[in-house]
Amino acid sequence: MLKVMHHVCCGVDVHKKFVIATIVSTTKTGIAKYKTKRFGTFNDELNQLKDWLLENNCIELCMESTGKYWIPVYNVLEDKINITLANPKYIKAIKGKKTDKKDSIWIADLHRHGLAPGSFIPPHAVRKLRDICRYRTKLVSNKSSEKNRVQNSLTMCNLAISHVLSDTFGKTAQRIIEYVLTCDTFDPEYCKTLIDGRVKADHDEIIRSIVGYQLSVDQVAKIRFANDHLKFLDEIMSNVDMKINEFAKPFRHQIRLLSTIPGVTSDSATRIISEIGVDMEVFHSDKHLCSWAGLVPQNNESAGKKKSVKISRAGVYLKPLLVQCANAAIRSNENPYFKIKFHNIKKRRGHKKAIIAIARMILTCAYHMILNNQPFEPSDFNITSPHRPKKLSVEQQLQSAIAFLQANGFAISNPDSISVQ
Repeated sequence: MLKVMHHVCCGVDVHKKFVIATIVSTTKTGIAKYKTKRFGTFNDELNQLKDWLLENNCIELCMESTGKYWIPVYNVLEDKINITLANPKYIKAIKGKKTDKKDSIWIADLHRHGLAPGSFIPPHAVRKLRDICRYRTKLVSNKSSEKNRVQNSLTMCNLAISHVLSDTFGKTAQRIIEYVLTCDTFDPEYCKTLIDGRVKADHDEIIRSIVGYQLSVDQVAKIRFANDHLKFLDEIMSNVDMKINEFAKPFRHQIRLLSTIPGVTSDSATRIISEIGVDMEVFHSDKHLCSWAGLVPQNNESAGKKKSVKISRAGVYLKPLLVQCANAAIRSNENPYFKIKFHNIKKRRGHKKAIIAIARMILTCAYHMILNNQPFEPSDFNITSPHRPKKLSVEQQLQSAIAFLQANGFAISNPDSISVQ
């Protein structure tokens, strides 16, 4: 028989316009008694839900994270009730036997026996920072989409300026595009005066990419609209950055610590803090944190056979950020710690797996740095430093040389007979 972890608890099935709550009470003889009630999602009705829970001496509650609908319920109840927010995949009921009432009872039973693992919910200050940082990420995506629309319009107008200039939205390219959109007759000599002196591309090649363009009214209008939207997004992002700096003030110390990691800037550190918070006690270990971020292989074994164990889809905001930091870290020459580790892994596992491994190392470092309040000082830094290379024994060097020859198609007749003389 399963052990009862909560003798009085509640399971809530959350919807947009109403919630179904079921309180389950376990008697001394082990018999469960259920009370089910429906409440609306207006604030006064959610306060009635809180009063109903307190009247029944129920301070333990479990609900599934259904979109954003769980947030109003959480906001009203969090000051008096211990809330467990569960991922729907862990508490999903059996198909064909689902009703709102049965779902709430099922959630209550799982929580009563401690079978509903809770999701990580950071404190209110971290949630504010997380929300505004995620909004900025969306703005960056919108900006990229508008840039792609401009590029598509240029292609449809036979303007191949992106073939010779690396940045279509740089000063030179924008001057030329503005001139092409406004001029009545294209003057190649005047166009050359718009090219910045630092541009390495051949000037005649730039003119060739423009001559023969075919502007259409609809594409010109589309470019104008997209450019106006880009300017508007830049203004919004500058205001959002100011608000992020305001919300990040309580975490300045942790941000400075994480900024000592190679590849992690102050902005990246702020976004990492917004996702994982500053209280590492909520995670069992650094491995638990990496698993939560979707940076470790999954377990998928049945009948003694291991199936696909790719990294999970978790960490949709944190994982891409850490991969960006990893790509920056492996290019750092000032502190080549991750660069050396990356190349060692890449030789055996390939580029993609090596980048994910570096991203996991960065998150592991962040966990211990915040937990122990220490800057970036890895214990094996001297070993991986190019100034103090790791010394291999003669036998290890021979084995490495044999492996290198075999990997390049050479046949070694009797490698075991090769030994140190």
